[in-house]
Amino acid sequence: MTLAAFQGETLGYGGAAVLRGVTLTLDRGERLVLLGRSGAGKTTLLNALYDRLTGAGLRVALAPQDHALVPQLSVTKNALMGRLDDHGALRNLWTLLHPPARDRAEVRALLDPLGLSAQADRPVEALSGGQRQRTALARALYRGGEVLIADEPVSAVDETQAVALLEMMRAHFPASVLALHDVELARSFATRLVGIRAGRIVLDAPPGAVSPAAIEALYA
Repeated sequence: MTLAAFQGETLGYGGAAVLRGVTLTLDRGERLVLLGRSGAGKTTLLNALYDRLTGAGLRVALAPQDHALVPQLSVTKNALMGRLDDHGALRNLWTLLHPPARDRAEVRALLDPLGLSAQADRPVEALSGGQRQRTALARALYRGGEVLIADEPVSAVDETQAVALLEMMRAHFPASVLALHDVELARSFATRLVGIRAGRIVLDAPPGAVSPAAIEALYA
């Protein structure tokens, strides 16, 4: 089942084109990883996919590169924000002031495998970069949905943690699109690698069909 599709489209911001001639599909069960130099347009494509998917009425979890956390709130309350758009303003205010026991328990069950149990009640502003990144992932996992969109979701953790976090993403979401800078992690996670260079998608293939030379060309 195709969840989103682009056909020869131009993508950008405020009338300024960043990517041209974009032809891309995302099907249920696929894991796309975007590769390319900083500024190549990976975030632009992620944002366009998010808009296309949510515009089609799909539930999408988002883990942006800047995390978009509330520094003064605890890890638990930041994670609870993953479902704020499920309810009205009064219910959300009550949830953040007095989180229901059932909701807290569901979040705590996610924090344990993320290595955040000890930080559950700490404000995000007191956390390390890696802990903040995992808090953003906890929020995305708590939200759930058909698709995960994540921009460099494991850049601030070590390789062992990164592998474990990617496995959690794989297990929780039927489809996902990630931007990663670690090529080997990308190869191990993706069902398709999508390479961006000079404002265009120049590579779209399963990892086994992508040569090291093709990867190197993306960063030349």
